[in-house]
Amino acid sequence: MKKPKWVVEKEQQKRKAAAETLWLFGLHAVRDALMNPAREKLRLVVTKNAHDKLSEAIEASGITPEVVDPRKFSVPIDPQSVHQGAALEVKPLNWGTLAERAITGGDRPLRLILLDRVTDPHNVGAILRSAEVFGAQAVIGTRHHSAPETGALAKTASGALERQPYVRLRNLADAIAELQQMGYLVLGLDGEADQTIEEVLDGRTDAPVALVLGAEGPGLRQKTKETVDALVRIDFAGGFGSLNVSNAAAVALYASLPRKG
Repeated sequence: MKKPKWVVEKEQQKRKAAAETLWLFGLHAVRDALMNPAREKLRLVVTKNAHDKLSEAIEASGITPEVVDPRKFSVPIDPQSVHQGAALEVKPLNWGTLAERAITGGDRPLRLILLDRVTDPHNVGAILRSAEVFGAQAVIGTRHHSAPETGALAKTASGALERQPYVRLRNLADAIAELQQMGYLVLGLDGEADQTIEEVLDGRTDAPVALVLGAEGPGLRQKTKETVDALVRIDFAGGFGSLNVSNAAAVALYASLPRKG
């Protein structure tokens, strides 16, 4: 009996995901990946100098490094990449489902960052750093219109990729609806919005909040604007334009948190 087309496609996607690997590079990104027990490590290529700097992490990881001459540092990364003599082939991390990340223990307020077509790996890497600093449960993107795990993203994240959950889902609107059913207040960042983050969250900063940010330029898609609970803006001091999306994520997260005292 012939398998239905959708079954065949699903099996093909599963095989493709199982075969997928990426190369992390740079001392910081490689060190944090080596120290992460959840990261499946396949191949480590280092110069003697990088090996000396990473010796403790290499020993802890149990991987056998390939020590090479700096002039023969041949790995499949962009030749312009600042690799600092260290490159590590790994499998992508699996952070589980949206529900597993959105509802977690602890006494800190629940915060999520959702990305609507933010495809620049440097922006996503910087957002992961901000999410870690301000205690967000996860950064949520989509499979086809957000930056995948790459060496460039990991280097910009400066280690946060190994610790800060980054979940990529099929459909952003479905994710927003699922979060709303869980009790999340979902706010879309829009420079033209009538209300600020602080105004909408006045007296509600202990509530679970998801902040949705769009790509620089086009911003949020119309469907996203119609799906969120409210559109909010960052309260700028003057009419000087808008923030880079990674800076906006940091400011929005900070603005959404309860103030002590």
